[in-house]
Amino acid sequence: MNKAGIEKILPHRPPMLLVDDAELTDDGGAVGHYTVRGDEFFLNGHFPGNPVVPGVMLCEMMAQTCAVMLAGKADGKTPYFTSLDKVKFRNRVLPGDTIEFRCGITRDRPPFYFARGEGYVRGKLCVEGEFSFALMGGD
Repeated sequence: MNKAGIEKILPHRPPMLLVDDAELTDDGGAVGHYTVRGDEFFLNGHFPGNPVVPGVMLCEMMAQTCAVMLAGKADGKTPYFTSLDKVKFRNRVLPGDTIEFRCGITRDRPPFYFARGEGYVRGKLCVEGEFSFALMGGD
């Protein structure tokens, strides 16, 4: 799905919509992409002359990709981050890079969903972690 399709699921809007496209996989997971243009607000000052995507933004991108999997469950609800665990940053993500996120739900206990994700640039693992979020509202 493209950004218009993603906006039907996620409440995020630019500049905080950080998934360019996403698709559901046959195994129930999701794959999403984001291309770092270089003019993003989070690169200002991180770091002057050597811009690097901050780790917290990589976690947000990964979580947004994962939230796409809840399309049928998220109607009228907002996904809120509730935890991050075992996050590791393996390689830098720079302007011009396209990062591919691969995510899957590991368990659920509605309204809470637990997931694992990984982000790759040109086949190299850049970020990985476990996280959870809650779908709130709309009831």
